[in-house]
Amino acid sequence: MHILEAVILLMALVVISNVIDHFIPAIPVSLIQVVLGLGVALIMRTSIPLETDWFLLLFIAPLLFNDGRRFPKKELWKLRGPILANAIVLVFLTTLLGGLLFHVIIPTMPFSVSFALAAILSPTDPVAVQSISQRANLPEGVLHIVSGESLINDASGLIAFKYAIAATVTGVFSIKAAALDFIYISVMGFVSGIIIIALILIAENWLYRQGINDVIFSTVLRVTTPFVVYLITEKLFHASGVIAVVAAGIVFHFYGTAPDRSQPELTLVSERTWDIIIYTLNGIVFLILGIELPIATTNVIKNDNINTFAAFGISFVAWLILLAIRVIWIYAYQSVSAMRAKKSNSQYSNKMHSFKAALLAGLSGVRGAVTMAGVLSIPVVVSNGQAFPSRSLALFVAACVIIISLVVATIMLPLISENKAPLLTRANSTGDDELEAAADPQANEDNHFISEDEAQLYIMKLAVQRIEEERRPNNQKEAYDLILDYQFVIRRLELKLQNKQEMASIVSDELALRRVALQGERQAIQRLYDDQKISRETFLVASERLQRIERQMIHSIGKKIRVGRGTVQQFIRLKNRLALWQIQRKSHDDIADELALVQREQAKGAIKQLSDYFARDDIDNNRFDSQSVYHLIIHYRNQIELAKEHSKKQIRDHSLQYQHLRIKALAAEREGVQVLLEQGHIDWAMAAHLRQYINYSETVLIMDYQNAD
Repeated sequence: MHILEAVILLMALVVISNVIDHFIPAIPVSLIQVVLGLGVALIMRTSIPLETDWFLLLFIAPLLFNDGRRFPKKELWKLRGPILANAIVLVFLTTLLGGLLFHVIIPTMPFSVSFALAAILSPTDPVAVQSISQRANLPEGVLHIVSGESLINDASGLIAFKYAIAATVTGVFSIKAAALDFIYISVMGFVSGIIIIALILIAENWLYRQGINDVIFSTVLRVTTPFVVYLITEKLFHASGVIAVVAAGIVFHFYGTAPDRSQPELTLVSERTWDIIIYTLNGIVFLILGIELPIATTNVIKNDNINTFAAFGISFVAWLILLAIRVIWIYAYQSVSAMRAKKSNSQYSNKMHSFKAALLAGLSGVRGAVTMAGVLSIPVVVSNGQAFPSRSLALFVAACVIIISLVVATIMLPLISENKAPLLTRANSTGDDELEAAADPQANEDNHFISEDEAQLYIMKLAVQRIEEERRPNNQKEAYDLILDYQFVIRRLELKLQNKQEMASIVSDELALRRVALQGERQAIQRLYDDQKISRETFLVASERLQRIERQMIHSIGKKIRVGRGTVQQFIRLKNRLALWQIQRKSHDDIADELALVQREQAKGAIKQLSDYFARDDIDNNRFDSQSVYHLIIHYRNQIELAKEHSKKQIRDHSLQYQHLRIKALAAEREGVQVLLEQGHIDWAMAAHLRQYINYSETVLIMDYQNAD
């Protein structure tokens, strides 16, 4: 497949996978993407040549840089010792112990290959670890340690994998040379990342002081930063680009936001750009994983010397070995931390010393992008030209362990933990807001807090009330336009908050009122035609519009329209359609005035019909939802205003009046958020989220104003 076609296909599948995830939230979107990729590979025979160098540059570099710059500063610095110990010691412990055990269960696999397989299976997905740990109610200390560890274990796992592969290819392995090389590429990678990001930040600040502070320019500069750091470190210093981008991301997190304080737009644009990039890259990574699965498994399945079911069993045992090593390590860390806490009376509680917490943290070790990229880079032949030993089986085991870790985490964690939130990975985590909120155990303790939908409903109604107060004869159309916009949101929120029975009753009553209004509209059109105030052409056009609205209304409740099937009825419909087709071929300018008259009289007729309906003695007005009635009346009043003739100057005035009312409404929304906060109905986090929504609305309003000029 051509590279351009492959990119378009992958982007489309990322979108499709997230649509599926919306309807099936219990399944991680990463797993959905793997299945979609597998389906594409099997059905369309699609393959994407995967080279580790460009994969690490294109995917891993920006992903790790983003993870580093979003990790909590306080916890990262406070737990730097345990994080580094887990990221380095646990990885090499997994490589050594796991490699030995892999060789036991796969005797035909050489030690160096089993070490390489264990090494590449040791890194975990950072966002998966963090989100799963939080939903499992892990102690805060363990949560931050496993999250921080997952940022750095990619680098240590790749380094261990590199040496194990080199030993297999060359047949030579020197502990001294490997140790010295490891120290150099690790330390040099760390130093290189810090130096390069420091130079980039200095350059950015200098450009900012020189007046080069364009938001788009600065955003592009930030997006290219991880690629620059990775390439310079790998090509110039021959060190670990993975460690360099992690170090650069952490340094940027601490020192890279100074200019943003005077340029908030840069922060918003930059963060949203990063969200789009991470969203896309993560999706493509797991799609590629699914596409490459046939390559990783076909040779084993077709090989007569290897039993496929036995290979599946080996893969499951390999996952169990990795899980056991991880659980034992975390449990041991908790035990040591608990002993130290007792001696020093520190903040660590006995809750940390829990096998359940260790098991949950172990299950959270979902494997992903780095594992797949590394294992697919295993060479086909060694230095003497012979085939790389057990390559097919290593690919098969690695692919199966990735799938098993995702599936088991999806199934087991909700059963073991008390939190039933859906599993998150990098692929469906586009920011750190949700994770930071989840990290605060006090955030949702107060049961008197209202939901976000209820808070939005309150501030929207305040906005409508403010618009009504500002409505004057010279801005009625604008006021009704804006109220109608708010009413659509209000109705959606109200229906969402109602239970099924109440919602069904409200919808049924609203449809009944709409039928009454449509009857008034139809009578108004017929009256105008009978009084010869409109032509036959206008009557046909208006009647067709009304029938289309009625069909849409009936279709919205899932009912079919019964129409006459006799010859006479079909002839009448055909005749009317032919007349409409002839009218549509001509300009509507000839009947424009009549159509405006029809629109105005239709709305008046609907309002009068509704008034007569409510005045009837056999109708209980209290049964109808007030918002439904208000929404319907505003709709028809807006139609009356729209039917009025407007000049270009009036259109410009309309735009200004609309913007003025919108500003007043947004001010009312802000006041509503403050009232809810002061009265204790929402917390600071929700207040910030609601204000952010208002700020976005105001930004769009400003953009519309600028574009209008």
